[in-house]
Amino acid sequence: MAEQSALTDKVILVVDDEPDVLETVEEELDMCLIHKATDYDTALQYLLSYTYDIVILDIMGVNGFELLKTAVSREFPTVMLTAHALSPESLKKSIKLGAVSFLPKEKIADLSVFLEDVVLGGGKPVWEKLFSKLGQYFSKRFGPDWKEKDRFFKEFEEKLKEDMGD
Repeated sequence: MAEQSALTDKVILVVDDEPDVLETVEEELDMCLIHKATDYDTALQYLLSYTYDIVILDIMGVNGFELLKTAVSREFPTVMLTAHALSPESLKKSIKLGAVSFLPKEKIADLSVFLEDVVLGGGKPVWEKLFSKLGQYFSKRFGPDWKEKDRFFKEFEEKLKEDMGD
């Protein structure tokens, strides 16, 4: 018998304005109970009406950063999943607003692995694991010196190292 996923029976809200992305996420997370929303208003209603183990938000098209604020205020671990807004600026804003992870849509096939990190981490931010898994990917997309260009990322990484040392 296969080992049970840490995601089994988790309730997850997925918000994206592209129905094919929602379908793909639902297929990838077939061990979960999935609620789907394609627009801001529907997503907001879900966030205010239900309790979620994880919330997955697109940024563009659904006002993802505003939804992130609501999800964080309700203490739902929230993961940003984006293609068009894949930039150091969006990553920084996601961190500052309280997201626990930030994934490129082209890594959607690995979504369950990244979300298991969130569940196994007790819903706490998993930036350290994310950067170790996707650091090279981000450097390829953002340029090799993307962290050096912004003091925020340097300080953030130093803080992560300090936290790991606790």
